[in-house]
Amino acid sequence: TIDKEEETAAAKCTQPCLRESLSISDLECSLCIRMFFEPVTTPCGHTFCKECLERCLDHRPNCPLCKQSLREYLKAGRYSPTVLLQDIMLATFPTQLAERRELHRAEMAELSNLTKNIPIFVCTMSFPGIPCPLHIFEPRYRLMIRRCQESGTRRFGMCIFENGKSFADYGCMLEIRQVELLADGRSLVDTIGRQRFRVLSRGHRDGYHTADIEYLEDRKVSGEELQELQCLHESTYRLAQRFCEHGDLTSRHILMQHGPLPEKEEDIQASADGPTWCWWLISILPLDPSYQLNLFSCTSLRARLSQLQRILTALLQQPP
Repeated sequence: TIDKEEETAAAKCTQPCLRESLSISDLECSLCIRMFFEPVTTPCGHTFCKECLERCLDHRPNCPLCKQSLREYLKAGRYSPTVLLQDIMLATFPTQLAERRELHRAEMAELSNLTKNIPIFVCTMSFPGIPCPLHIFEPRYRLMIRRCQESGTRRFGMCIFENGKSFADYGCMLEIRQVELLADGRSLVDTIGRQRFRVLSRGHRDGYHTADIEYLEDRKVSGEELQELQCLHESTYRLAQRFCEHGDLTSRHILMQHGPLPEKEEDIQASADGPTWCWWLISILPLDPSYQLNLFSCTSLRARLSQLQRILTALLQQPP
């Protein structure tokens, strides 16, 4: 009992002593000049916010202060928190630490919005329901992918480049399924296409593009118009099957890379983006990206199927 009383008395004594000998500036990250958030300490003995250090290592595998190589540290891919420093901050400046956590939470909430300031990867055409493997090596996109994971959305927009606009007016939301980190900080990211969108306005955040968007949705039809659409769907799918079965050597090579033609959906209007097999076909056909984008932005399934029917008919009429 005496030992416990002595420990309690010592703890009460320690807190005022720490407060008197420390100031907020002693607990600031030298990179963001804010109170440490999730502090980590490098092998060379310097401490930074985890996020701040990661952003530096995106550009160069060296300590931001002493320039010592951190290649092995980066290769390990683990950033253990500096627990003692966290305990000191909690004991001496609990209010300021709570404010710092709230600031981080607000930043994550802003990054979680999937219509305002969404991150845009300017690279290639991607399509709803179709896998899109990516190799991430640019510092700005390393940061972007990390933020998508930390915010919990695991989503970002993909657009192709367009002259005069920085990127096209239409794109596809991608969802991160898996990230494989490489020893030098690069990563292989497995994503899949989700929803199509139209760009309303463009912006920037920390080096990468952002956009305010609205999602696209195919126009729904009913009655006689739906029956005609279903007939068109059936006949176009049969053409797609013929193309996949009797295509030339190049076509067969493409099928080996992209897998078989997806099955038909029972309800062709169940998805806002229409049947997945259409997007699979558009992704493998030898089409100019501008023409792909034209099909992509179309919100009439009938018009999209008619275009595919014409393309497939022309391809099947070509000699082997």
